[in-house]
Amino acid sequence: MAMISSPKGSNAERSRSSNRRAVMGYIHSAGEMGRAEIARNLSLSTQAVSNIIAELLEDGLLHEKGTRASGRGLPALQYGVNPDGGYAFGIEVRPNAILAALLDMQGKTVFTHRITFKDARPAAVISHVTALRDKMIAAIPSAQDKLLGAGIVMPGPFGTTGLIGQGSDLPEWNEVDPAKLFYEALEIPIMVSNDANASAMAERITGVAQGLSTYAYLYFGTGLGLGLVSQGHLISGAFGNAGEIGHVSVLVNGEYASLESVLSRLSVQRYLQNNGQGSVDFERLTELFSDKDPYLFEWLDTASQALGHATQIIENMFDPQTIIVGGAMPSGVLDHLVANAPLPDLSVSNRLEREQPRLKTGESSRLTATLGAAALVLNQTYTPQFIPVH
Repeated sequence: MAMISSPKGSNAERSRSSNRRAVMGYIHSAGEMGRAEIARNLSLSTQAVSNIIAELLEDGLLHEKGTRASGRGLPALQYGVNPDGGYAFGIEVRPNAILAALLDMQGKTVFTHRITFKDARPAAVISHVTALRDKMIAAIPSAQDKLLGAGIVMPGPFGTTGLIGQGSDLPEWNEVDPAKLFYEALEIPIMVSNDANASAMAERITGVAQGLSTYAYLYFGTGLGLGLVSQGHLISGAFGNAGEIGHVSVLVNGEYASLESVLSRLSVQRYLQNNGQGSVDFERLTELFSDKDPYLFEWLDTASQALGHATQIIENMFDPQTIIVGGAMPSGVLDHLVANAPLPDLSVSNRLEREQPRLKTGESSRLTATLGAAALVLNQTYTPQFIPVH
């Protein structure tokens, strides 16, 4: 059974918190809007919207943006999101570094910082994160009392699973509760996620997924991750480990291999090193693509095949509006993969009435997951919770 829903509010069965999020989300998407128009679009009474807007103005999350004439009657007062009304803190924990970012209410980056370290155990990481929080507040003093929360991005999988020991694990973290540790250190609401899920949210707030509600996001980190967004909400799974697509086997050049062994940053680095290129970082990979390095393009041929197989799996399992490809890989490489991946005919997404391409390129940056961590917090502010009706 196919179910289609929209993020509408209501006067009775949904909580006031959900209605606040619905109003915030609608104004954020539209840029500015008046009370009556919000009420019509969200199926709320004008009085209910007036009460919510009064609260949001008092909280500093909205501000007045003048009037706009619309047909007969007095011009309607317009409301917009106040960029300085709140801030979202994002932290990405890697095995050898921590990256931090602060976003304002409109998703603009107002602070970033990166530190490297050798000890990634919980106590050491928490110490670095609190120091980064203090550095951020020193740089943006107004954020101290306006932090909406912190998104924490860590390598998955979470907990002790059959995928432990795959090379990106953080020592001793499977023995602790990350959300509890970070909450005790920062004393603000905490959301813990993997890099693919966080990056998927970044695209929804400021990237190519704006206006989309159900999409998939293939994330190039060290390995390959998959973020799934349905009706504006992440599909995280029972234990937060949904989307570990890098460990799925695909048929490439007549042989089965794990997807991330042929389609990931680690995969291309290993291939180039085996062909005499030495250590290859983000900048060097960009140069090799510009120079049309033959070994890189050999890898791209195989990786494009793998992306085609991954596309078929994702489309038939999830039926997304589109699949976005992004992350810590040069934009030219991502564009080439998207343009050359063979799109399968046997897919539910192979239809004529599409409004979005089946594959599209998203953000390409070393900070993609870090910004995504902060975007998790903003998305929660703008997306109403789904409350089933019994």
